[in-house]
Amino acid sequence: MKTSPVAQAGAITFKIVDDSLLILIVRAKKTPEDWIFPKGHIEPGETPEFAAGRELAEEAGVRGKLFAPIGELQFRSGHKDVHVVYYLFEFVTEVPREEKREIKWCEYDEALNLLSHQGAVDLLKGAFPLLRKHVSPLDSGYS
Repeated sequence: MKTSPVAQAGAITFKIVDDSLLILIVRAKKTPEDWIFPKGHIEPGETPEFAAGRELAEEAGVRGKLFAPIGELQFRSGHKDVHVVYYLFEFVTEVPREEKREIKWCEYDEALNLLSHQGAVDLLKGAFPLLRKHVSPLDSGYS
């Protein structure tokens, strides 16, 4: 009998610093050598959007403004299938974080190189038109 996948939500978060677009990544809990986007379980009664924002605060110590849905990933973790819905957030402020993971703000190309899973790379590439539109007034040199 097939069980339904574990429902999770994740956050792809950006900020602009000195006309540079920065993307937030965090170390994975189970495999700390991996760089991922903050994500986690959708708790009972939560919307996926709320869960993504909560996970962003818990894992990275960041509160963000919901920008847009980005995409979904399905993968196997241990003996379970996992389905994650990702949302694009814009950095608003830092908040106390519950988890002591390493976090990193990096430029777009560096994030593409550091992300440990092709699915996450593809999501970030898919988000690029939205990111580019957001930073276009800055003439940041992204094309």
